[in-house]
Amino acid sequence: MSTTPRRRTAKAIASPWLAGGARVDQREKKRQAVLQTAARLFNERGFHATSLDDIAEKLHVSKPTLYYYVKSKDDILLECVRTALAMMQEGIAEVRQRGGRALDQLQACMRSYAAIVMDDFGQCVIRIGEDPLPPPLKKELRRLKAGIDHEFRRLIAEGVAEGSLTPCDPKLAAFMLAGALSWVGRWYRPDGSMSPTQIADQGIALLLGGVLAPVPAPSSSIALPKLGRRAPRKTAT
Repeated sequence: MSTTPRRRTAKAIASPWLAGGARVDQREKKRQAVLQTAARLFNERGFHATSLDDIAEKLHVSKPTLYYYVKSKDDILLECVRTALAMMQEGIAEVRQRGGRALDQLQACMRSYAAIVMDDFGQCVIRIGEDPLPPPLKKELRRLKAGIDHEFRRLIAEGVAEGSLTPCDPKLAAFMLAGALSWVGRWYRPDGSMSPTQIADQGIALLLGGVLAPVPAPSSSIALPKLGRRAPRKTAT
């Protein structure tokens, strides 16, 4: 861990309503700005404590303007969570396409996962979760999460088979690894002393390598007791 604090703050989101541009391009930029602004406010204040008025105020627009891009606050949360899970799925797909040892793929997936849970949308998944959503939407999100969990289990099982991971229950191991990485999304702060890359690197090293110091192997040589010189034998005269 670096001993020199590096202070950072979350970059302000510029309102696309204050700039011109192509109509279709601007519509998508505005929709993304609504989602990212909402995700950041949800993370800072909580879902229930954030209103559409708060989001509109941050973007310097009126509340009715938001309805051109989103249906409701529930819809915003769903889209924020969908965005984060899609990013995770895309990251895993890219890792699979590159191929390589299961261990290398697992580390790459963990690094991608860690980076996303420190992003505005990823933090929204971890800090807000699915509880505020109605049952049909919860079911959809659980399906998306199950796909990510399946990939972690697959890589762990393949790692055990290739001998790069110690024999373990892939289901339990996947829960433990993803759960530990997810928790980063709760305590991470952009103005903290470590960058997202430093956190991901050190966190993954701890999860895969552990915190126990290696035990030195016992010596194979056996120390024999030193024997004194035997006194000369007396002979009969």
